[in-house]
Amino acid sequence: MRILHFSDVHIGVENYGRTDPETGLSTRLMDFLATLDEVVECALNENVDLALFCGDAYKSRDPSQTHQREFAKRIARISSAGVPVFLLMGNHDMPHITSRATALEIFRTLAVPNVYTADRSATQVVETNDGPVQIVALPWIRRSGFLAREDTRGLTPEEINEAIQRSLADNIRLQATELDPGLPAVFAGHVSVSEATTGSEQSMMLGTDHVLLKSDVALPQFDYVALGHVHRHQILGRDPYVIYSGSLQRVDFGEEDDDKGFCLIDLDPKLPAGRRVTGFDFREIDARRFLTVNVELRRGDADPTASVVQAIKMNHIEGAIVRVLIRLPAELDAYLRQEEIRQALEGAHFVAAISREVAEQPRNRLGHRSSDGLEPREALRLYLDSRGVPGDRAEVLMRHAAELMQEPETS
Repeated sequence: MRILHFSDVHIGVENYGRTDPETGLSTRLMDFLATLDEVVECALNENVDLALFCGDAYKSRDPSQTHQREFAKRIARISSAGVPVFLLMGNHDMPHITSRATALEIFRTLAVPNVYTADRSATQVVETNDGPVQIVALPWIRRSGFLAREDTRGLTPEEINEAIQRSLADNIRLQATELDPGLPAVFAGHVSVSEATTGSEQSMMLGTDHVLLKSDVALPQFDYVALGHVHRHQILGRDPYVIYSGSLQRVDFGEEDDDKGFCLIDLDPKLPAGRRVTGFDFREIDARRFLTVNVELRRGDADPTASVVQAIKMNHIEGAIVRVLIRLPAELDAYLRQEEIRQALEGAHFVAAISREVAEQPRNRLGHRSSDGLEPREALRLYLDSRGVPGDRAEVLMRHAAELMQEPETS
């Protein structure tokens, strides 16, 4: 049995994009759909028995009709090929108000064949081409449900999170004990686990996070623990496998160095419970690159703009979302030619920023000689020397100074 595990598609994230002239859509929307297409192609071409999605189809709890259409179109391609798709609700799929529909509920309402949805903690048995598999689902849990309970009144936010953690851990253990040991069992959760290294999705969080311990989910009854919500792919354990597949696209520069992709898991239903995983593969995907170009300019640089352009050329910026961070002394700031720097970045998909961090310059002192009757030209020469101004530039400045000094004498 082969399972494809992916999560955090976040259709609707359109920062660092521009409008595509042919489609009228954001180029970033097309990025996110292109990586989802890679998942679909894998599901159709590599004998996948189950596509397991662990939450956050969209950026917004109220996705646009276009975003819903594009996601549904791709899920339908998988399900119509006879591959069941399990859709777990993430925090971005849940409405603010309990009575409102979730962003993925339409699949259940229309009874789309081969599509299973989970908006509450429960166990479902999904029929695949290689036999049934039990899925213990833990979607994102609304804090509002716990806040309405009598036993949580007067608790601090930290105490409420602890109460949620205890309740969820007890619920997971109960469902695990009720599993059929003769069938493969997978846990699917959209949740933060304590040992995970978080990424930029923390800035996209809608509400306060609650955290489970790894021991709460890494139970011996599970053959595989599939997680979503944290954007960084990581393996938290191997007995059983506890895996965040990570998001499919980079959201911002906080994910610049993260690998993006999805997971393929091979299970042998004939092996004993907890020992059925026979193969695991993280399949890296062609996600849009983010690139930071750091430039450190030194005093005395004869052409700081050329130095910045050279630093840009040393990086592969083609098609990337780029920011340039320039650190420089105050005296070089006026010599940066912004237009030339932008021309050097023309191959980038999007220029996020060209920022300058100007180092504060301590005031230069000439020493006691400055008050001992120095001529203005001598004082200027000493000042330029103390600032480390290159000789050719110092000569130009001295000539201009001499012209200015002569004007009052002439008049």
